[in-house]
Amino acid sequence: MIKIKRLIHLLRLKVLNYVKNNVLFLSFLFSSIVNTSLLRFLTVKNYFNVGPILLDITVLILIASIGYLIKPKKRFKYYFSFSIVIVLLCIVNSIYYTNYISFTSVSLLATSLQVIDVSDAVIENVMELKDFTYFWQIAFLMFIHFNLKKQSYYNSKKVSKNSFLNCLIICMLTLGLFICTMNSTDYSRIRKQWNREYIVIKFGILTYQLNDIFQSVTPQISPLFGYDKANREFREFYASKNSDENNMYTNIFKGKNILMIHAESVQNFLINTKINNKEVTPNLNRLAKEGLYFSNFYAQESVGTSSDSEFTLSTSLLPSSSGTVFVSYWDRKYITMQRLMKEQGYYTFSMHGNKGSFWNRNVVHKEFGYDDFYYYNKDFVIDDVIGLGLSDKSFFKQVVPKIKEINNNNEHFFGTLIMLTNHTPFTDIEGISNFAVDYKYSAVNEQTGLLEQKTARYLEKTKMGSYIKSVHYADEAIGQLLADLEKNGLLDNTVIVIYGDHDAKLKMSEYNRYYNYDYLTDNLLAEDDPRYVKFDEYDYEINRKVPFIIWTKDSKDNSLLNREITSVMGMYDVLPTLGNMVGIGSPYALGHDIFSIDDNVVVFHDASFITDKIYYNSQKGEWALIDPDFKASVAYIEKYKKQAERLISVSNDIIVYDLIRKKEQSELILRGEK
Repeated sequence: MIKIKRLIHLLRLKVLNYVKNNVLFLSFLFSSIVNTSLLRFLTVKNYFNVGPILLDITVLILIASIGYLIKPKKRFKYYFSFSIVIVLLCIVNSIYYTNYISFTSVSLLATSLQVIDVSDAVIENVMELKDFTYFWQIAFLMFIHFNLKKQSYYNSKKVSKNSFLNCLIICMLTLGLFICTMNSTDYSRIRKQWNREYIVIKFGILTYQLNDIFQSVTPQISPLFGYDKANREFREFYASKNSDENNMYTNIFKGKNILMIHAESVQNFLINTKINNKEVTPNLNRLAKEGLYFSNFYAQESVGTSSDSEFTLSTSLLPSSSGTVFVSYWDRKYITMQRLMKEQGYYTFSMHGNKGSFWNRNVVHKEFGYDDFYYYNKDFVIDDVIGLGLSDKSFFKQVVPKIKEINNNNEHFFGTLIMLTNHTPFTDIEGISNFAVDYKYSAVNEQTGLLEQKTARYLEKTKMGSYIKSVHYADEAIGQLLADLEKNGLLDNTVIVIYGDHDAKLKMSEYNRYYNYDYLTDNLLAEDDPRYVKFDEYDYEINRKVPFIIWTKDSKDNSLLNREITSVMGMYDVLPTLGNMVGIGSPYALGHDIFSIDDNVVVFHDASFITDKIYYNSQKGEWALIDPDFKASVAYIEKYKKQAERLISVSNDIIVYDLIRKKEQSELILRGEK
């Protein structure tokens, strides 16, 4: 017993002595692991998994060990610099996760520059108090440093190669131990990197970031890295892909002008919605009623938001897994709707009330096949600014004369009008839109006994309220545009195509108030109230659908063009579906003509997917039923999981390795034309 006590005493002395002699090292290690763990706790709610903590500690020990090779008096600068990196890493990922339910990437640094133009939106709509909690690490290290200085701690220290080597041995042992526990799924996901949430949950934020650097930089440094495998899978995929067959819509719009309206942030739940018995979107409601209305349509965008939607609509490919095509991969060869329409003799153009450099559109639109890009003060008078640029109403007034001139000078045109006013944070619409979002109701005055009109604070001064006002304004602008086009005779041979580019990215709490406000109590309904509407994270994802409408002035009199399509559909299905109607098609389309497929699937950038039966969340490996009578089987889930992963892989390989261009070049060589 005495020997055990002595052993414990000696061990205690050794631990205290080690702590005393390695205060700075341990302070950096402790504060960093607290912050990286805190990030996981606040984002993916990963509380009890030892694996990511173990790997984060391994990476941090490796970083901290280098401090032993630095002169003692300069050691603090090294640890302090890395602490700033850790803090910034946590803050950026915290903000990013709030907005995108994912983690940021090195490849997104160029994309992040776009935030400069939407900084107000970030501050008002994205940043939260929790994003600033990580700063404690900097204050903590400063406190430790000043106390150590007072004690002349640095004077007694020296460079220690042994301590450095001991740290390396510990890192190798812990890393080896963790690798032994990995399975094939872990290896696959860390290699492919698209399931970022899974990697952070399993491996920790630091391992994720290091792996991301490798995954992002490798293809840029060596275009041949993995090329042979990617090229083989690319060719095998399209060799086995079934082509869509002709149907009753084939060539129905051949020879007609096409005018696409890119409806910024317009979400489908507001279609046919009334507040105080007034329609939020009366013009879109009319178009949906008179034309082809695809009521289960999803945008499939990733971090590139609007630009991703433009890319996927134009090419029927998915957004890139790293960065955005418009910023990082714009110089690849793509088969686009615009290019295909040009080949049919169409004049192609795009117009936008924002700066041409935003999302690199002034470069990308030319590459995609637009003959001209009209934008901001180059082509428009900036006489009415709301939010990021020219207001939609002023923009549409100014585009009509331009479209008339285009129509007079060309046999056919294909144009895209990119709306802007309904861009987050929506607050600039206050005072401009008079749409009432407070609840109006009648009640008896208890004193007079008379019926009085009362108002309850429903959505006024909320993000949802501002958004609804903004969408109503956007709808008015669309109505004005159509009226002006009709006055100028531009609707007679023109097909109007309206698509929402992505959801509004409002928080779940906004929807909870929207669906569960009780005007009688001026509060939210309790969950046990029979009127309560459940709106969880799966309802949130399923609710992210956006409108997609194809309309002509005579569509209401044509049974083929006057119907609602309820089959689930994605942005990558637009080119095959609309293309079949106008007589074009891409051999590299990932999507399908919605009228030629029975059981469609919409795949999202993180390999989550939705069918008419279920929504599957790949990050959590869970699903929610859409069809309550459907019994989801393991085979059904696995079938679409494999399909989702394959589509993402093939699409990403096309983008990264420029496979379409290389295939066309090799075919030219085989034919002896090059």
